[in-house]
Amino acid sequence: MLKRIFTHYIAEEAGPMLRLAIPIVLAELGWMTMAIVDTMMVGRQANSAVAIGAVSLGTVLYLVVAFPGAGIMLGLDTLVSHSYGAGDVEDCHRSLVNGVYLSLGLAPVLMGLIWLGEPLLRSLHIEQDIVGQAIPYLRTLSWSTFPLLLFFVFRRYLQGINLVKPVLFSLISANILNLVGNWALIFGHLGFRAMGTVGSGWSTCASRTYMALVLMVYCVYYDTRYKTGLREASRMPHFPRVWRLLSLGFPAAMQFGFEIAVFAVAATLIGKLGAVPLASHQIALNTASLTYMVPLGISSAAAVRVGQALGRRDAPAASRAGWTALALGASFMSCMALAFLVVPHFIVRIYTPDPVVIRAASQLLFVAAFFQLFDGLQVVATGALRGAGDTRTPMLCHLIFYWLVGLPLGVYFGFHLGWGAPGIWAGLCVALVLIGSTLLYLWRRKERSFLAHDYFIPSAS
Repeated sequence: MLKRIFTHYIAEEAGPMLRLAIPIVLAELGWMTMAIVDTMMVGRQANSAVAIGAVSLGTVLYLVVAFPGAGIMLGLDTLVSHSYGAGDVEDCHRSLVNGVYLSLGLAPVLMGLIWLGEPLLRSLHIEQDIVGQAIPYLRTLSWSTFPLLLFFVFRRYLQGINLVKPVLFSLISANILNLVGNWALIFGHLGFRAMGTVGSGWSTCASRTYMALVLMVYCVYYDTRYKTGLREASRMPHFPRVWRLLSLGFPAAMQFGFEIAVFAVAATLIGKLGAVPLASHQIALNTASLTYMVPLGISSAAAVRVGQALGRRDAPAASRAGWTALALGASFMSCMALAFLVVPHFIVRIYTPDPVVIRAASQLLFVAAFFQLFDGLQVVATGALRGAGDTRTPMLCHLIFYWLVGLPLGVYFGFHLGWGAPGIWAGLCVALVLIGSTLLYLWRRKERSFLAHDYFIPSAS
């Protein structure tokens, strides 16, 4: 019986899923590698803890605003994959064009919100040395907002039509550009003056601009070579489609916002404990985020495979895609949990030689080990649900469990019980266990629903 279930639900789908997922996973790892390189290189400055803490604060505050905006483009996963599965490539082009218009409107709004966040940062009781580096770093990052949104638009379009290698190329080559840019701008090489931490921000900005240009050029090249009709698509905005994109993408964006914001609040709370706890938080968060990139890539593949299957009205194939993705994500994250338990000190030494920071960050990785599996389950289930057109359920789960359960528990553990940064992480661990378990159950209910009915996703037209 188990062999038959494996053959039917996993083995049949594993090949196509992995062919799509592996380049996306590598692209996600490449995305995260940029942040890790930034942290490692600013950490080689004279005051490692202050520099890492500044990058931590600046990055988190930027992501709180910018990534929910980029998350709106996740609605393209549903629209493009559904249209492609139904054989309507022209409709994919219309979604791309309107995604570009949406990014044009969002970018100045998000940049304004980022700049308005500076007074909030100054009002927090955080060491002035950290704030003094975090604010100019944040200002620099804000200029990368439009390229970031544009990159997300072209990326979601290309993934939805099974073109993932250009996304991978853009991330790999951008990492090389970012590494050289950090080396030149932080420390003053290749004729540039040494800018310190803010130089890392300019390097990130240049890399994001480059990534957007690479994908835009590839879309034009692909259309020229294969005559897909992209250049003949209407260039006028289509407001019903923009609204459909917003209705799908806004809950996904809010989910991003709730998740990023809770870690931003955690970083702010930990910042009150000093530079070493904040630096250890950033290192542990970077490491956990790196492992998270793998199931996040699998999640994107799940959204595409589920959406394409439902677009051609093949509910059993959508079911296989969802469960295969969940099995892959759970397997990987279980291995990462074991690594966090066994070799935490080895991992932290990659970031810093400071023994005090190594000890503090290792304690946080110990806590992270207990939520790895559930973090993988929640993000993959979110992707499968997004492919089925459901972006609201994951949003509600993140709102309820992070903000009404996890963060209050973290404050209680961290400050009232005196556990410090590990206590705050313990509260977030409880939230992730609840989110992962709940979304797994809700995916099962959704799968039963579209298997029992002639399920399809409404058109954006």
